[in-house]
Amino acid sequence: MAVTVDTGRPPSRTSAPWVAMYHSVADCTDDPYRITVTPERLDGQLAWLRRRGLTGVGMADLLAARARGRAHGLVGLTFDDGYADFVGAALPVLRRHRCNATLFVLPGRLGGDNAWDPLGPRKPLLTAEGIRHAAAEGVEIGSHGLTHIDLTRADDRVLAAELGESRALLAELTGAPVTGFCYPYGTVDRRVVDSVALAGYDYACAIDPGPLTGPLALPRVHIGQRDTAVRLYLKHRLHRLRRRPVGGL
Repeated sequence: MAVTVDTGRPPSRTSAPWVAMYHSVADCTDDPYRITVTPERLDGQLAWLRRRGLTGVGMADLLAARARGRAHGLVGLTFDDGYADFVGAALPVLRRHRCNATLFVLPGRLGGDNAWDPLGPRKPLLTAEGIRHAAAEGVEIGSHGLTHIDLTRADDRVLAAELGESRALLAELTGAPVTGFCYPYGTVDRRVVDSVALAGYDYACAIDPGPLTGPLALPRVHIGQRDTAVRLYLKHRLHRLRRRPVGGL
């Protein structure tokens, strides 16, 4: 979980924001990529965050609050890939702790599964109806591309489609603007960042973009089933040491 130490002072707007990266919320017995947390673990992680006076919010809200200098006590929560379990398992836990999140989905795989993970297990993805349900509950919907490919290996035509068509499809599906993007696999280079800007996104989430860190390549902290209180605290400390002010954040 992305956390901050409560110092009583607003966080600096010149440092990268705290953003937690989740994926699936379900049974994690068979989880070779460690992308799954159980609902019980998510509940404990959000409870830990809330005890420290912190609230999880979606990315657009977090960045807007930072721009106003009012992000103290806020952390970003993101869920990648758009797994069907988000609605039934993650959303009730978020609501119980009065938190919100951004859900990054793949409009080219509606109702499909995570075929890009060769080791499995197959996990169903949200249908159009499921995405609309999440949006109606106030969850921010962002694009994860059309089909979950490594964009740094895509030619210009495919790259443009993954960025532009996915944004247009999601805007039509939800009836709301789509301002956020998330890089599949977290892979990013300068060409892809520039293409995200050209496609009209306001921000984009990566994992550890290094010198590209900025509003269109925001670093995030992976959160998994093993992340109990001690590990969350250590991840917080590591983030504070590694993230440097870059790109107007």
